[in-house]
Order: sequence, then structure tokens, then C-alpha cells
Amino acid sequence: MADARRYFRLLGAFARVSMAQELAFRGNFLAKITVEILWLGLLLVFYRTIFAQTSVVATWSQWEYLFFVGCYFMIEGLIETFFLANAMSFSDLVRTGGLDFYLLQPIDEQFLISFKSIDWSTVPNVFLGLGVMTLATLQGGWPVTPGLLAVVAVLCLCGVGLAYGFLLMLTSSSVWLLRNQSLMEMWWLFTSLMRYPREIFSRSWAAPLGFVFTFLVPIMLVVSVPAATMVKLFDPLLCAYAVVATAAVLCLARRVLHFALRSYRSASS
Repeated sequence: MADARRYFRLLGAFARVSMAQELAFRGNFLAKITVEILWLGLLLVFYRTIFAQTSVVATWSQWEYLFFVGCYFMIEGLIETFFLANAMSFSDLVRTGGLDFYLLQPIDEQFLISFKSIDWSTVPNVFLGLGVMTLATLQGGWPVTPGLLAVVAVLCLCGVGLAYGFLLMLTSSSVWLLRNQSLMEMWWLFTSLMRYPREIFSRSWAAPLGFVFTFLVPIMLVVSVPAATMVKLFDPLLCAYAVVATAAVLCLARRVLHFALRSYRSASS
């Protein structure tokens, strides 16, 4: 318990320092928030245009799909707020030897690598996504119970955990490749898959691709499972698989990180 409080205090300190850094360049901070709002607006206009031509897309109705978009935006906002900036800067730490400083600290290296910087400009994405989900729920008229909300919240956390695990594994490989530009392009591919319901790949020539990214590399579970549980059908087997897959991916990601760190050599060596 004492260790947990210590890490929460560290996370709070990281958040305060990151906020001070953001406010040192307020114009840039506001510009980044504006871009994120415009991006959500473009997404909503795009999907509104699609549903003006059809009532269902891959078994998802307009309000169901709107809930999915809100869920994606919220989960993506959490990932970008806590993890993405740190992942992007990891290769620079390896090249410059700055990773030495991280490894010498008396705290868990994964915690420091993952949470050192907090991107406050993407925090509004979380609330914007929640707002879109709330609007879709009101318009869709689905029954909402505390138990269902608790299940969806847990599945959203599993989605964040899945995405973080894959991002951490991609980040760890920078120890060997030194540059992570191609790895980040792989991450953008993953986020593109997260953006669409898995049913899109279930009834076409791409069905094998959907199977791979649902069960073998379960990146398509990140948003599809919590969104479908709320607005379509509660599938206990798929939900259980999402929880198990999250635990497995997080465990594997930690092992990959430790293996990579054992291969790391200081810039001075």
C-alpha cells in the first residue's frame, strides 16, 4: 500500500511538471486542443454523411456507431495523454544515453518510461468522447444500469491496457532498432484498426484479417468490445476473452521491455 501511494504521488508530480511545461507555451497548448476538437468534428461529419446514405453499416446503426466513435475517442485520448508522448521519445533516450538516468532511479523502470510526461492537450478528448457516448445513449434509448456501466468501464480499461501493451512492445524494440519511426507507423496502423468495428471484417474477403486482429493480435477488441457491450449485445465469452487477452498482453509487454533493457548498452559504452 505504501508503494502504491508513492507511485500515485509520483504520477501527480509528473502531471504538475507536465502542466507547467504546457503552460509555458500557451499558444501551442491551445492550438493542440483546437486540432483535437476539429478532428472529432471531422469524424462526426464523415460518419453523419455516411448514415445519410444508409441506415446500417456492418450491423451498426447510426446511434450505435456514434457511441462507438465516442468510445474510440475517449480510449485514444487516454492513450495519448499518458503513453504516446513517452513512447515517441523513448528512441531518443536510447540514442543519447538518457535512458541511463531512468534506469538509475529507485523506482520501477516501466512506470518511469510510461508516465514521465503527461500530454494535457489530449485530456479534453476523454471528456469529448464521453460526451459523444452520452449523446448517443440518450438518442439510442438503450437501457442503462449501474451493473452494465461497471462492466463497460472495466472493458474500456481493458481496451486501454491492450493498446498500452502493444505500444510498449513497439517502443521496447527501439533498443535494437534505435529509431522508432517505422514502429510508430505500425502504431498508426493499429489505431486505424481500432477505429472500426470488427464486424466490418467479418463478412468479406478480409475475414481472415479480422480473425487475426481480433483473436491473435487482439487490437480490434480495444473499442469494439466495450462499445458493443453497451449498445448491442453482451457477449460474456468475448468479454472474458478481452480480459484474459489484456492480462496476457500486459505480461508479455513487460517481459519484452525487460528483455530489451537487458540488451541496452549505455551511449558511453
